[in-house]
Amino acid sequence: MTAEKTVLAIDPGTAKCGLALVRRGAESALSILMRRIAPVEALADSIREALAVETPAIVIVGGGTGSKQIVHLLRESFPGLSMLVVDEKDTSLQARERYWEYHVRRGWRRLLPSSLQVPPEPIDDFVAFILAERVLTEG
Repeated sequence: MTAEKTVLAIDPGTAKCGLALVRRGAESALSILMRRIAPVEALADSIREALAVETPAIVIVGGGTGSKQIVHLLRESFPGLSMLVVDEKDTSLQARERYWEYHVRRGWRRLLPSSLQVPPEPIDDFVAFILAERVLTEG
């Protein structure tokens, strides 16, 4: 049996960031408490909203594009939060698959494999969820 743990994952970008507040329950089941995409300039407000839902044990930041700016923002605006910068390898591909798990394909989309389809909206929030999932399932 694993201990409960909540993390806030951020997929940084130059214009927008994906956020996912994810809890691992006692039975290792993951639940999404909050998921959203925020413009970089509104990221601090979105983080405050996530903190109002539940305080995470750690903030996970993807180490890709824009990560230095986001790490700096976190250190300046939220100095009490623990932070972990992680590799984002293959997260976009996994997030694309995860998107289709949460959004049922209809019409012609059902005929093509999901791996060949590009979601019709940004998936940065699903990338953040994949980052959280990786950390919560590894440790």
